[in-house]
Amino acid sequence: MIDARQPILRVTDLKVNRGGRQILDLSEFGVSQGGVLSLIGPNGAGKTTLLQALAYLFPPAAGDVLFKGNLITRENALGYRRRIAMVFQEPLLFRATVYDNVASGLKFRGTKRARIADRVQHQLERFGISHLSDRAAWTLSGGEAQRTSLARAFATEPEILFLDEPFAALDLPTRETLLDDLEKALRTTGTTAVLATHDRIEALRLSDQIGVMNGGRMVQMAPPDEIMNHPADEFVAAFVGMETILAGRVDEAAHGVIRIAVGGKTVEAVGEAKVGDRVMLFIHPDQVTLSLCSAQTSARNHYQGKIEKIIMNGYYNKVRINCGFELTAFVTRQSLEELALREQIDICASFKATAIHVIKKG
Repeated sequence: MIDARQPILRVTDLKVNRGGRQILDLSEFGVSQGGVLSLIGPNGAGKTTLLQALAYLFPPAAGDVLFKGNLITRENALGYRRRIAMVFQEPLLFRATVYDNVASGLKFRGTKRARIADRVQHQLERFGISHLSDRAAWTLSGGEAQRTSLARAFATEPEILFLDEPFAALDLPTRETLLDDLEKALRTTGTTAVLATHDRIEALRLSDQIGVMNGGRMVQMAPPDEIMNHPADEFVAAFVGMETILAGRVDEAAHGVIRIAVGGKTVEAVGEAKVGDRVMLFIHPDQVTLSLCSAQTSARNHYQGKIEKIIMNGYYNKVRINCGFELTAFVTRQSLEELALREQIDICASFKATAIHVIKKG
């Protein structure tokens, strides 16, 4: 795990103001050497502002940013920025060839010409754009331009790579192939990276750590598995796709198993709480199984309900069921056909007691 390694970048009591208003207020966190941290959250959460602050494109109103234990200041910021690279959502390319764009960062750093040629060629090959070497940058497609931006960034061999929504403007096939290449480049080079994205799938795929932001604050920072399965609160749960969020009261509690009253039904979960506690229950859609009501199941939670809505959702269909409380399940197209699922029919839904994440309320 990356938290076993020393942080290359650390933030303490960081505050950023814009237009007389506080935009960021973060206590403390670190980015581990060789790790990938993804910042996720809704628009306006402060992800881009935090990237810019970490890259020291402006001094914060308060707090410290430390690189390898050394405080970054106005006086040494230029030296620090020469050791990092940044890739934006919209590629910022010069009116020059692809080759010259990829070489530009090296030229600014005074790298020798022979070394430049080797490093540029290597990155052109890494990102599959060698055939575009002599092409004018303004003639490139969006995907080709972003590949050029990534090649330019990696050519400088940055100690930290900052990426601000680099795939947001790309179509799905282009995004998938470019994501593959970026993932390989990060793992091969061991480059530390901080990625701002609104796409939790990108974050899960690339990251060792995920930071969930809201309103300029870090709501939760943890490894991907913990973020997905043990969200800190209702906001994080909803943002990472915990479609079923239920409120209830504990009626029974013994030996690590609790029984919760929810919408006139009883839900059994693994967790620690006392009788009378108010709790929130979070269930991910892929933990919910739909079946004909005559089918047998070993799951402790088994309910009959009515399908209220079926929504196409990429590779899966999202099925919403009312079984005294609202429940959401992911179902493949094959299962949808085999079970003859359609809206307004009765169906049975089940999930294991271990599939529920429980948080005490208040």
